[in-house]
Formats: sequence, C-alpha cells, structure tokens
Amino acid sequence: MNDDTPGHKGPMNGRVGGMTVAVFGAGSIGCYVGGRLAGAGADVVLVGRERLAQEVAAHGLRITDWQGADLAVERVRYETAAHAAAGADLVLVTVKSAATARAAEELAGALGPDAVVISFQNGLRNAETLRHGLPGRTVLTGIVQFNVVHRGEGAFHAGTEGGLEVEDHPALAPYLELFDRAGLALERHRDMLPVQWAKLLLNLNNPVNALSGLTLKAQLSQRPFRRCVALAQAEALRLLAADGTTPAKLTPLPPRWIPRLLGAPDALFTRLAGQMLAIDPHARSSMLDDLDAGRPTEVDHLNGEVVRLAERLGRTAPVNTRLVELVHQAEDGGRRGWSGPDLYDELRAAAGTRVR
Repeated sequence: MNDDTPGHKGPMNGRVGGMTVAVFGAGSIGCYVGGRLAGAGADVVLVGRERLAQEVAAHGLRITDWQGADLAVERVRYETAAHAAAGADLVLVTVKSAATARAAEELAGALGPDAVVISFQNGLRNAETLRHGLPGRTVLTGIVQFNVVHRGEGAFHAGTEGGLEVEDHPALAPYLELFDRAGLALERHRDMLPVQWAKLLLNLNNPVNALSGLTLKAQLSQRPFRRCVALAQAEALRLLAADGTTPAKLTPLPPRWIPRLLGAPDALFTRLAGQMLAIDPHARSSMLDDLDAGRPTEVDHLNGEVVRLAERLGRTAPVNTRLVELVHQAEDGGRRGWSGPDLYDELRAAAGTRVR
C-alpha cells in the first residue's frame, strides 16, 4: 500500500481506534471513498454487487485522483449481504436513490443502536427515508461533490474536484480525524438543504449527458448541450427564488451566475471556465452509466425534484419535465445519442419559447 496524496506525510498505517466503517451500496463512489478510508487506517467493509465483489477480490483497490493521489489497497472486504455491516460504527450509504427504502430495510436488522449513518447520495430525500426505516439511529445528510470513474480491475479515479459535505452533528466527532487523514475532510453544515439544492442544480446536467452519450468533457465542450443545462438550471433557480430558497455556493461562481456562463460561446466558455473542463476525459455521469447498463436512472430524484417543487408552488417546470420524459423513454429503448442542437430545440419547444 502506498499513498502519494498531497498533504499526507508518509504512509497511513494502523487502525484508527478500532473503528469499523461499512459502505453500503459500494459502486464507484462507495469503492473510492471506502478505499480512501481503508488507506487511512479504518477497518472497512464494502457491501454491494457480486460483480464488484469478484473484481475487488481479484485485484484489490487502486484509488487515484485528479491531483495525483495513488493509493493501492491490496486487501479489503467486499461482501454482498447487509449483515456484513453488523457491528459497524459508521455506515456510509451510497445506493441509488430508488434503492434507499430497501437499503434501510436490510440495514435495520444488521446495525446496532449506536451506529452513525450518513447518506452520501444524490437527491434531497434519502436521509429522511433512511431515518424512517432506521428509527433510533443517528442518520445524517451528506453529498459527494466529485465524479468517480471506474477504470476496471479495481481501479477507481476521482476525475473532478470537490469534497464531502455533511450535516453537522456531535456524533461525527470520532470520525473527523479519519476523514482528514484520508484526504476527504468533511465540510460540515448546520443546514444541508441549500447545499443539497446547489448539488442538485449541478446534477441537472446528468440527463443531458446521458442523452448525449458523450463523456462529460466532450458534452460540456459543446455550447448547445451547455445551453440545455442552462435552461434546466434557470428554470429551477426561478422556482427556488419563488420558494424563498437560496442554494449554497459550492463552486467559484454563485449558482445564479452559472446558467449565463454555460450559455457563453465555446471560446469564451473555455477561457472563463477552464476549471469546469478540467475533468478526466473518460468521466461520464452515473445516469449515462445506468442507461448503458439497463438500470433505472435517478432522473426522478434529480430533475423530478424540480418538477415536484413547481407542483407544490402551483407552477410548471416544462424543461425539467421534458428531460424526465426523455430519459424514461431512453430507459425503455427510446432515442439516445442526441445531438446538442436537436436536444436544445426539443427543450426550447417544451418551454414554449422561440427556438433560436
């Protein structure tokens, strides 16, 4: 095992106070975070699909990131049943949003009463679902800001910047040093809803990326695709303003400025937002991965939240509604591989505005 993470002084050996961390739903994000924590000395058990269990058993984990970190974890437990999480002090839930209720049901019979659970999932409601299914446990809201590329043979690469955001709570105190040592310091917030909405605004790119079939870098390099995202974000921002909600600032630019930047011509966008394109050339949205794998996507938990907000306010969200429809059609074998101009025209028509 070696670790070249910037800021770390030598290898991270030994267990941290005997604490055990379970990652439930360990796909790309879960394997990456779990691998970093294992490298920092935690006793980690990953729980997920048989396919990944076999891959990790054969190859171990290789954890890298865009800043040059390179960490090999040769021996890590990867199990396929919820009871493997029994006795865990800290449980990180990284399943897709539609599987959250089932995850709570499976974990309820395995976790001790003092286990601390963090939902590191997309969407707004997963921690609430976990709390309902895990009464008496401490369940906290969290988000993951970075994208992880699964490169095969146990290799997981964080291809974009960003960290871990989490609801502040005294129960986190025993784990702060561990996350610091892992290079994944927890950014704590008293109120997570503005943070969740800020992340969800960024995730409104996911269906555009999924429908394009391109890598994130290739998709974001094309102005028509960026204008699609700008339409979805601007619509959501108008609804949030009507609801009195101000999204948190997770990027160098405030959320309200991002749609205008996305709509800039390619040359200007590249000059002003080079950091946004400084991502792994193979990085894709998880929604595109789900479409390719024939799995249900999280579109109802992303753009669908904008649609539900509009309904609650007695308004409409035609752009996000249309994106939800198009992704569901793609799930059922409908059109994929949209061009930027075609998708932009489709969304403009849905919004009832003149295409230009």
